[in-house]
Amino acid sequence: MTERDFTPALGRFAPTRLYDPVIAALTREGVWRRLVVTLIAPGPDDVVADVGCGTGSLALLLHAAQPRSRIIGVDPDRQVLAIARRKAEAADAGGGTGPEWREGMGDTLPEVLGPLAGSVDAVASSLVLHQCPMVMKRAVLASMHEVLRPGGRLVIADYGLQRTRPMRLAFRAVQFADGRRDTQPNADGVLPELMTGAGFDEVREAHVVPTATGSISLYTARRA
Repeated sequence: MTERDFTPALGRFAPTRLYDPVIAALTREGVWRRLVVTLIAPGPDDVVADVGCGTGSLALLLHAAQPRSRIIGVDPDRQVLAIARRKAEAADAGGGTGPEWREGMGDTLPEVLGPLAGSVDAVASSLVLHQCPMVMKRAVLASMHEVLRPGGRLVIADYGLQRTRPMRLAFRAVQFADGRRDTQPNADGVLPELMTGAGFDEVREAHVVPTATGSISLYTARRA
């Protein structure tokens, strides 16, 4: 992993230990995480990378949906990975058959995944790209594309186009925490264009989930 700055899980104005209760309270987490699992639909022998896995909630749901799949959570933040490991142990998923946790940036996935690069069946990512500068958004998507096998699928759950005035007003809380410069492109609906630019096919917005912090879009795509 290269030593570079990244935006902490709750931005720069709240401690990471509050991430799980805040996300659960403000983002309708249970709704969109279940949709991500449904869209990923991990198979018994699939390798699934959860990029920006944070405290491991999504990786654990993916593992629960298909315990025979190989779920790899990737995040640059050692603090959230420590929380993810504790949650996995508490769920009796911390052994050899549970999710794996790897430290790394989203734009270095080929290095993080090593021999698995190019053969990953699915990549998931949630609430990550809105925190990234434009150059990093592009780099992360290119890295995801590189590690997927041909036909591999991508599912992103993140703040997307804020279509209504109430959602745009609600999204200001996210912009306060994570900064307007990085978050505004998401609110303007840039992610599908960036996904296509990274080489993905069949890019579509599968669901939109209104929340108290703006609408969260679920985007799907495939590597040709």
